[in-house]
Amino acid sequence: MNTKNKRVAIIGAGPSGLAQLRAFEALEKQGIESPEIVCFEKQSDWGGMWNYSWRTGVGKYGEPVHGSMYKYLWSNGPKECLEFSDYSFDEHFKKPISSYPPRPVLFDYIQGRINKSSARDFIRFDTTARWVSFDEESKKFTLILDNLKEDRTYEEEFDYLIVASGHFSTPNMPFFEGIENFPGGVMHAHDFRGADQFKNQKLLLIGSSYSAEDIGVQCYKHGAKSVTLSYRSNPIGVDWPEGIKEVPLLKHFDGATAHFTDGTSEDFDAVVMCTGYQHKFPFLPDELRLKTKNNLYPDHLYKGIFFNDLPQLIYLGMQDQYYTFNMFDTQAWLARDYMMGRFKLPSKKKRKEDIRKWLERHDTIKDSLDSVDFQTDYIKDLIVLSDYPEFNLDKVGEMFKEWLQDKEDNILTYRDKTYKSVVTGTQAEEHHTDWMDELDDSKERYLAFDEKVEELVPGEE
Repeated sequence: MNTKNKRVAIIGAGPSGLAQLRAFEALEKQGIESPEIVCFEKQSDWGGMWNYSWRTGVGKYGEPVHGSMYKYLWSNGPKECLEFSDYSFDEHFKKPISSYPPRPVLFDYIQGRINKSSARDFIRFDTTARWVSFDEESKKFTLILDNLKEDRTYEEEFDYLIVASGHFSTPNMPFFEGIENFPGGVMHAHDFRGADQFKNQKLLLIGSSYSAEDIGVQCYKHGAKSVTLSYRSNPIGVDWPEGIKEVPLLKHFDGATAHFTDGTSEDFDAVVMCTGYQHKFPFLPDELRLKTKNNLYPDHLYKGIFFNDLPQLIYLGMQDQYYTFNMFDTQAWLARDYMMGRFKLPSKKKRKEDIRKWLERHDTIKDSLDSVDFQTDYIKDLIVLSDYPEFNLDKVGEMFKEWLQDKEDNILTYRDKTYKSVVTGTQAEEHHTDWMDELDDSKERYLAFDEKVEELVPGEE
């Protein structure tokens, strides 16, 4: 297949979109010519969710703010579980670091790999996709795009479209009777930018997801008076310290008082909805739009990637995630091989059978341990189909299970544990300060060798 005159559009320059650019670059290094690639990114920089912005609501150019990132966020899973197999933490930092870095450190790592490439040349920043159409005769996509900086609308044609816009940016916001008269602040986790504003406050979090767990623990760590998590069906169920508790679902508000389904009630100063996100693709027509709830295997995607009704439309990173960066890589490498004609898709009927097989297994998942095994096996299924460097998936799966147990043992200290890299065999260092005592999440503070070092010499890292 001649790829020379083919054009590939990528929507989004977060970890998934960047993985796709890296996949093509890996081929270029082998002397194999890639198609023309253009990546459209709504934000002014790459990194997707890993970009921190103080903005909420709308951004500089009036577009809905994409990011849900907040201050003081530390990785909530071991970095050894997300390590790129072609770019290790050792290669980037030149020394062992702890297993749970803060956001600026992980963002630095993501950028380290991509900075070695010419990826930025292929990205048009401050550009949003307004609409996509597909012509059945020419078999091409037409994208209508807005250059936000210049306030200019234009269109371009592409042979392949990769949707890498993520699914943690459009909040799912439920309604509770009386909430309109609640006198304190009400926000979604999407607009949470850090725990500072909740110091000395009684905080109610709605939800039992990872964001509820992490925001709750962070607010407790940074001085909230109390944290209450309200769950719909199942509590997180860890052994909470005094000052954090879980209660059944919120029923209604009466002024500042929240009433719960178990008959209890309590007054609160603020409410954060940790109620998840919607898969939202306003730029896609109905027949091309992925319609799914957050789960480990969205329907209609062959190998979790190719839109079955039109495989030229590729979705990356649409799964609920235990694995992250390395899963996006395995998806991107396989998507690349399909676009290059190196990976042939079976018939639509066989693809549908394969999807059904995975969906049937998905229905048998009972708990988090099953979920880890499911996603481990999913990546194993992908990795043999391309030349992405293999890594010990069984070992990573074991680490995820250890991590789940660590959290159950102590939700406040699990980030002090260390793990061994499956890429380099390096054992992580213990961080110089216990996580509960570490209130500074800067890269400079994190990489300081001595806990007595409060301030680095200017210009030194």
